[in-house]
Formats: sequence, C-alpha cells, structure tokens
Amino acid sequence: MSGTSGGTYLGMPAFPEAAHDAVRDTTLRGNLRHATHTIRAKRAHAVAEVSDWAELREAGKRIKDHTLRHLDRYLVQVEETVTAAGGTVHWAADAEEANRIVAGLVRETGESEVVKVKSMATQEIGLNEALEAEGIRAYETDLAELIVQLGKDRPSHILVPAIHRNRGEIREIFAREMSEWGRPAPEGLTDSPAELAEAARLHLREKFLRAKVGISGANFVVAETGTLVVVESEGNGRMCLTLPETLISVVGIEKIVPTWRDLEVFLQTLPRSSTAERMNPYTSMWTGTSDSDRTDGPRTFHLVLLDNGRTDTLADEVGRQALRCIRCSACLNVCPVYERAGGHAYGSVYPGPIGAILSPQLRGTGSEIDASLPYASSLCGACYEVCPVAIDIPEVLVHLRERVAQGGTATREGAKVVLRPAKGHAAERAAMRAARWAFGRPGALRAGQRLASRTRRLHPRTLPGPGRAWSESRDLPPVPAEPFRDWWRRTNGGEDGAK
Repeated sequence: MSGTSGGTYLGMPAFPEAAHDAVRDTTLRGNLRHATHTIRAKRAHAVAEVSDWAELREAGKRIKDHTLRHLDRYLVQVEETVTAAGGTVHWAADAEEANRIVAGLVRETGESEVVKVKSMATQEIGLNEALEAEGIRAYETDLAELIVQLGKDRPSHILVPAIHRNRGEIREIFAREMSEWGRPAPEGLTDSPAELAEAARLHLREKFLRAKVGISGANFVVAETGTLVVVESEGNGRMCLTLPETLISVVGIEKIVPTWRDLEVFLQTLPRSSTAERMNPYTSMWTGTSDSDRTDGPRTFHLVLLDNGRTDTLADEVGRQALRCIRCSACLNVCPVYERAGGHAYGSVYPGPIGAILSPQLRGTGSEIDASLPYASSLCGACYEVCPVAIDIPEVLVHLRERVAQGGTATREGAKVVLRPAKGHAAERAAMRAARWAFGRPGALRAGQRLASRTRRLHPRTLPGPGRAWSESRDLPPVPAEPFRDWWRRTNGGEDGAK
C-alpha cells in the first residue's frame, strides 16, 4: 500500500487527472456500477419499510448537532466514564501524536503483531505504516480490508473498501499473497464467494487465536457510560474485541453520542443506510476492562481520542455538518461521479461526496488534490437525499469551492489564518466579479440580456478555449428571443397572453 502524509496518499494528482484515468478502466467501471446499483436498490427497499424514516433522520441530525455544540463537555464526560470503568484515555492532536501513542502502547506489551477492526481512523492517520516502521505488523481482519492489504492496494469505499475488485481478482490475490502473511490459500481455490470467505476465515482464525493486542475504531462512544460500540457484519470485530488481552481503540472525537437513548436512533438508521439490513448481525459494546480470566474482553483498555483537524472543522459554521457523518456510505452509492471515477481518485481514505467535503476540512486545501475535491461533484443533491443525518453536502461543496477560489479566513491547528486563493481559478474569480457587478446594476443586466437575445443567431454551438471540454458533451442552452423581463412587462405578467 502506498504511503500517506496527513491522510493524503503520496503522489496523488488532482481529482480531474486521477478521474480521467479511472473512467477509462472498463473493469473498474463495471465493478462499481454493479456494486453501487445493487447496494442502493437494497437500501431503498430497507428504508421504505420504516414509516418514520424522516423523523429518525431529523432526530439523528439534532443529536449530532447538539453533541458537536457541546463537544467540550461530552469529551470530558467520556474521559471520566472510561477511566471509572478501568480504561485509560489518551488525547491525540494529530496523526503523528496518535501514531506515537499507539506504537508506544504496543511496545509496552512486548508484542510485535496486532489485529485490527473498524479502523478508518487508523487508515486516516497511516497507523499501519507507522507501526511497521517500529517493527510491528498489523493484520486487517475485515474481509474487504484483508483483500486491500493483501493486494498492496488502497481502500476505495467506506463500507466496501474492495468494491473495485471482482471475484476473479480476489481469488488471484488470495492465491498469490496469503502465504506471505500467514496461512496460505487452499489448493484449487475458485472464485466462489463461499470458498473465498472460507479461505479468509481459515487465514484469519490463527491470527485471532494468537494475537495479544487488538486495535479498533468505533462507530459510537456513549458518553454517559464510557461504552464503545462497533457494528459489523462478519464477526471479525467480535473476535478482535474479546480475545486480545490489550485493546487500543482509536476514535475520532466526533463519534460521541450523549446517551444510550441517542444511540437507539443510529442503530436503526446506520444498518439500513449502509448494508440495507434491519439491524447489524454483530453489534459489540464494551465498557472498560474485564476483571476475570473467565470472562471475555480485554484486561487492559486504551482509548485514543483523535482530533486531526476535527476541531478546525468544528469552527466552520457551514462545514461542521460534515462531522455528523456516521460512515454509512449511502452518499457514495448514489453519486454519479463516484460511480464512474471510483474511490482512489479522491486521494483519501474518505472517498465520494462525504470525502469531497471532509478531507479538505481535515487536511486543509493547500494540496492540489484537496483543492480539487470540492469540484468532484455535479451538485445533483442525491447525496443529501439519502444521508441519514441530513448533511447538506452540496451546500458544503459550494462553501468550500468559494474558499478555494476566493481564499479567505479559516481555522488551521486552532488558529485563524487567511488563505490565499488556489492557483488556476483566476477566470472563475473574474466571472464571479463580473456577475456580481451585473446583478448589482439592473440597467446593465437588462441591456446585456437584450444584446444576447438580439445576437443569438451569431452565438457559437461550442465554447472556445478551456470551455471546449465542457461543451464537447453538452449542448449550450439556447438564448431566448426575448428576455424574461421584457416578456413580463409586455404581457402584464403573463395575464395578457392568458386572455
């Protein structure tokens, strides 16, 4: 797997360049089309079964907004309740600090291997690479994550990280790579889903039984009791959370919910929005540590609360709604851009519409890839319609586009900074200034509209220069023979025409 820097995959070009190559991969396009269409059809059926879905969606939004508004208080409460239950809480301001904390905790156990589950936050900070540099090998145990790891690949989807792979490719990866990581694939392995799952089960079982240290993320943290919650479909989470003697959970600070009653809402909306199930097959919850050799659970538990740009995001009144995200991936499955470009083009562990608004806020818009992500959307609004916590992704995309093109104030590392406009947006800024000037002068706007109408026969069918790429696949809208304002005045608001 290629390295990361601050959550950005090293060597990644801007989104348009990466997507340009991806859309020409017919195998990738076929894999994505089949998977996303299947998932979203099942999700639509599962959601339609719930008569109060709109109310659940609104409740989830309000719970998240309330928690974010009072996050300082709930973070302190989490530290108190986790500590009272026998755990230890660590605070990590950024990826470097989080990696240093986790590596140190593993070294203290004397172990050189760990098993992992629900680890998007650890992918965000590049934990596997950091542990490898310390001589510690991390084994992914989610089936899709295992495929990605064995294939020396990168995740391309939030829920199904190996969505870009088909069964034949997975069989080849297992047959070629499993022996380098542990138990080899069975002889004569086919691409049957049952055989592939069995090969993964046998390969992982020996790691579960041997591992003394587990590393997890969490879907939710319940502040009132210090309970962490992981929902998953395979049972690997249950094994990672109960068998190791030491458990280290790396969790973004936005994953907190205040009470068990709040959790009830998300345990209804998350499975239906993600896997189209009424409830997750495995919902694991743990509070602190186990105090007996005869009970399941870790003897030692560490919670690493990760900021890594989240506080900066929280300071943005428009962009902070991205922190509501519960990682269901529904927005990816309906996005026409993601379906055609795939997840790797986004240059982040968070692809798709949510990645297009979350990554540029967590990492800033200083890099070429991050400055391009707010433009990785058609603004069709399908992502907002399916989001179970009502994140208005198009609104945030437009907000971030303004930041990229115009510059302005933003919060980075807790301090207010003034951002310079990104390169390559001079024409856009000029067009917006011209539009502002015209819309502020009704006479000039009216004259321009009349001139455009009277010269419409001379208008080209395609745009010149940089606009040519846009008009190659689109018809330019025809200019009407008469401006709307003139028509309105001539027909008395349409009444004369109706007569």
